[in-house]
Amino acid sequence: MDETYQVYVNRLVERTLPASYTSQLQNIQKSPKFVDGQVVSFPGYTVITPPSVDDQENTLFYQHLESIQSQLVQQLPPNLLIPLPPESFHFTLADLIWDRDYKAAVAENPNFETQLQKFISESFAKYQEIRSNESIDWQILGLLVFPRALVVGLVPTTEQAYQQVINLRMSIYQNSDLMRLGLEQKYYFAAHITLGYFNDIPVDLDRTALVKLLTSFNDQWLEKEPQVLTVKKAELRQFSDMTSYKRSTDWPYLEF
Repeated sequence: MDETYQVYVNRLVERTLPASYTSQLQNIQKSPKFVDGQVVSFPGYTVITPPSVDDQENTLFYQHLESIQSQLVQQLPPNLLIPLPPESFHFTLADLIWDRDYKAAVAENPNFETQLQKFISESFAKYQEIRSNESIDWQILGLLVFPRALVVGLVPTTEQAYQQVINLRMSIYQNSDLMRLGLEQKYYFAAHITLGYFNDIPVDLDRTALVKLLTSFNDQWLEKEPQVLTVKKAELRQFSDMTSYKRSTDWPYLEF
């Protein structure tokens, strides 16, 4: 389901163009992950880079993102975006299971979480057999508009950096044991870091002004040195909502 390197890059570049923003902003909706501006329960598991609070390798990168988030919140219409806490910023490498599917899996199988941890560990081990020692660097491309969120899109600095992540995803999504647990790839990969979720959408929202604002932020990145995230580790993490990602010390992780 994941694409070739060039197809991926072309698709993300297209999503940062003003014409795409114009189309995407017609379909934005309030996120159900927040009620009255407060985060609500949305449990599940994921494979991510360490959240920024735990990622000392990329401190400057995440400080830059925090600055961008702050500027956006100041310039967007009031209350349009519910910003995520910067310490929760992370790069999702592989979505696993969440919300109703997760609750149903745990209810039906009391060993679900133990098995999930075991099978993810096996996927990590399989990836190690084909891994490369080259650095896995991803850089900021621009802002992307998702139906319920505003995110920063990432593109690999090299084709090899892209293939490394795709190989990891394949080792997870093609693991037949994980498939039997109900885990499957549901979306095309769009590497990103979420800055915030949409709140109530005003009836009179000026979408033309929003397109200009998002485009102006992208122009900053074109004019400056690329902001690069170096992927050093992949971890199995459990989340209770969209602001908190926890792990036990004995859970599987992968160092690149």
